[in-house]
Amino acid sequence: MEILAALFIDGIDLRQVEGPSTRIDLTGIQFSAAAPAPVPVTIEPHLCVIVRCPPDAKGTGALEVVYTRGGEQIARNVQPLQVEPGRFNYRLVRAELSFDDYGTVEAHCRVDLGPTTVVPYTLLPPVG
Repeated sequence: MEILAALFIDGIDLRQVEGPSTRIDLTGIQFSAAAPAPVPVTIEPHLCVIVRCPPDAKGTGALEVVYTRGGEQIARNVQPLQVEPGRFNYRLVRAELSFDDYGTVEAHCRVDLGPTTVVPYTLLPPVG
């Protein structure tokens, strides 16, 4: 299996179109956000990971997401992943991320021991 995309999002909607084919509508794609309050603060952004299973692959594996700040692990999520060979699927990953200061956290995503996709998320000072 391979990761096609990994993005922090506000929402996801699946819809069928002719074919039959499926469309994935992602809303609120983001790489940064203003803090809801001054630090320290804990936020729970949603990470959407879209994966593909080649037709000749087994279709099962584990999705691992390791959140790091300055090279240090601050959170980790591992969940089983099942994708029919030749098809696509997605997983939503939510972690509680504590910030003592504004800055960037990176989500390191991989399936089994495959290549890693890194997605940054930066917490900015609150507006106002």
